[in-house]
Amino acid sequence: MTAINVAGLSIGMAATVLIVLWVQNELSFEKDQPNAANIFRAKVKLSVSKTETWVWEHTPYVLSEAASKQVPEIENATRLKPNNYADLILHYKGNVISEKKSAYVDEQWFKVFHYQFIEGSADAFARNPLSMIINQSTAKRYFGNDDPIGKVMRIDTNNYKVQAVVKDAPANSSFQYGVFIPIAAQLMDANEKKNALQWNNFNYLTFFQLKPGANTSAVSAKLNAIIQKNKKDDKSGTKVSLLNIRDMHFENDLQSSSFIHGNRTMVNVFIALAMLLLATACINYVNLTTARASLRSKEVSVRKIVGADRLHLFGQFMSESLLVSLISLLVSLLLVQACMPWFREFTGKQFTEPFTSPVIWLILIATLMISFLLNGIYPATVLSSFNPLGVFRGKTVLNFKDAGLRRVLVVVQFTISVILIAGTIVIYTQMRFMQNIDLGYKKAQVFNFTFPWWKIAGFKYEQRESILKPVKQQLAQQSAIAAVSLASSGIVDFGNKSSGSFDWKGRPKDFDPTIAPLQADEDFQQLMQIKVKQGRWFNHEKSDTHNVLLNETAVRELHIQQPVLGQRFMHQGDTGVIIGVVADFHFRSLHEKIGPMLISNAPGSSFYIKTTPGNSAAAIAAAGKIWKQTFPDAPFNYNFLDDTYNDLYKTEQQSSLLITLFASIAIAISALGLLGLAAFSAEQKVKEIGIRKVLGASMQHIVSLLSVDFIKMVVIASVLALPVAWWAMNKWLQDFAYRINLSWWIFAASAGIALLIALVTVSYQAIKAAIANPVTSLRSE
Repeated sequence: MTAINVAGLSIGMAATVLIVLWVQNELSFEKDQPNAANIFRAKVKLSVSKTETWVWEHTPYVLSEAASKQVPEIENATRLKPNNYADLILHYKGNVISEKKSAYVDEQWFKVFHYQFIEGSADAFARNPLSMIINQSTAKRYFGNDDPIGKVMRIDTNNYKVQAVVKDAPANSSFQYGVFIPIAAQLMDANEKKNALQWNNFNYLTFFQLKPGANTSAVSAKLNAIIQKNKKDDKSGTKVSLLNIRDMHFENDLQSSSFIHGNRTMVNVFIALAMLLLATACINYVNLTTARASLRSKEVSVRKIVGADRLHLFGQFMSESLLVSLISLLVSLLLVQACMPWFREFTGKQFTEPFTSPVIWLILIATLMISFLLNGIYPATVLSSFNPLGVFRGKTVLNFKDAGLRRVLVVVQFTISVILIAGTIVIYTQMRFMQNIDLGYKKAQVFNFTFPWWKIAGFKYEQRESILKPVKQQLAQQSAIAAVSLASSGIVDFGNKSSGSFDWKGRPKDFDPTIAPLQADEDFQQLMQIKVKQGRWFNHEKSDTHNVLLNETAVRELHIQQPVLGQRFMHQGDTGVIIGVVADFHFRSLHEKIGPMLISNAPGSSFYIKTTPGNSAAAIAAAGKIWKQTFPDAPFNYNFLDDTYNDLYKTEQQSSLLITLFASIAIAISALGLLGLAAFSAEQKVKEIGIRKVLGASMQHIVSLLSVDFIKMVVIASVLALPVAWWAMNKWLQDFAYRINLSWWIFAASAGIALLIALVTVSYQAIKAAIANPVTSLRSE
């Protein structure tokens, strides 16, 4: 039983430490910044219609400077423009490097936010627009062991010098950038500067460092006054508020974001899981220790008769409890250290060493003390105080209340287990539902790549077509490629939305709904196998250039008059007619409902390629060769739609696997405890079993005798657990617009699995006791 005690408690503590590490990381974003309490990001709300409000993290470039001059509460201000929509292409010694994590920042960035400089400083970066600052891992990746300071890299036609190297951002930072470039470099382009100086262009994230004690509401009011003064003809009623950077990670109301955000519900799930897991381990420990106490009654009686006093016995039991607790702590520390490399790789987070965290040590010490006190004081008090002669006369040391306490604890333990089993089944079923749902298009064997926007930026339709059409024709001629199409990028997670630039017959003047405008050519529908419910798709006729298709949601929510086909529709300055209605398909995460979509006949920014079966590698190679011929200065980066779709739910997949793992550990600990209690029960009834067998009792009868009490406890636990499990999982599912139904079979299966675990565990000990020789047990004394 001591081995079961140590295993249960140490595994429980180790798993809890890993959960707390993850939770602590999620709850501590940006808290390492020295001035975090005074740094705020501007947040913009625009009322695009009577029923819809957009929330942006972007602001006009000019807001920062105007606010710094006119708002005395602002101590400093800085701007950030992440490269989220395209990789930064760098050239170094003939090599083309595609950097996914880069951002433009102004000269105040490194004054507002704290970075540890390994080499160089921010001064030269602020003085020279053609500069860059990189982090340690990027420096290693680009230059190996060479000194990166002074190295020159080309971006477009300009040469940038590395001025400094900073330490990598910690795992609990939203600003995970490897390369920083001055915004001033981007503004060297006359068109970029002209656009940046417009109050109607919201392209930059603005951060304000306020003076200590500043009133954020008062500052927000002054910022709104600046916006209203400078943003002419503001029909959307732009409102600016301030959000502390420590609250950015769980921000969930943005239209789109430059950062990866956390899920507060999932954090709460993990906190609850850690508490349940630790409670299960402690209950296990208490049950087994108190059960073992009665088996030592004769040993204690002999010690008392030969002269041991109560204080001596009390000290002995407390020492034993402390020793077992310390061994459990040591084993848990070793388990955590062994699991850390895997845990870092699985979560993709470079956690700090767990044992440098005061919170981790507080949990470990608290668990150690609770288990030590609960498992030491109670048995030590009982065993050191009973009458030794009573034991030899056949009286039991622990009374009915002790057995009742253990039953209650077993019920609590299995209540937790049934809740965890139900939760695991629901999460797995929802994840499987998301993987297998009919998206409304076929993404299998389709990959896409986006052509370099700077090569065709500003080109008119005819100019773009003259570049892209020959590329499409070359791709279509490849034997490994089944179909090629040009369309907007990001069909799996289409972030583009627009409002106010659409018109149709019967539209109320004050009705400006948000519509997702997708560009696609005549081959896109067949390649993606999108269903056309009414009318037709685009053809090769020139007249179709101005025509559009709508999805079913758009027809319904825009109240398009019947018949839909042939109705006039104006979109973003172009006027055509509706030639078809497509079936709704998912172009955003399943967390969101399908919204209105308009499809126009124009070449988008991406090539979509469907490969022939079994020829994906050949298709990629062929596309890469054609790419190099057309865009020799740009790296060929592609994504399969299946991978892009899976990346959408990567966080959920990770969380569900972790929950399954930790829930399985909690269930295993419960089973270990039940195994120990079953062994104790069999040992207590060893003579009764022997007598029953001598009198002719069958094996089934003996197994039933030892199992029935435990089965009753599991049934009671299931009755208590299922309503709680239904409530908790129903709440979790509310975060998904498309979700499974909580069917009765999920909860029946949960109770059935718990019952099966209990039966297998108890039956092992029961059968072992039932097949034992009764003569041996009756001769034992």
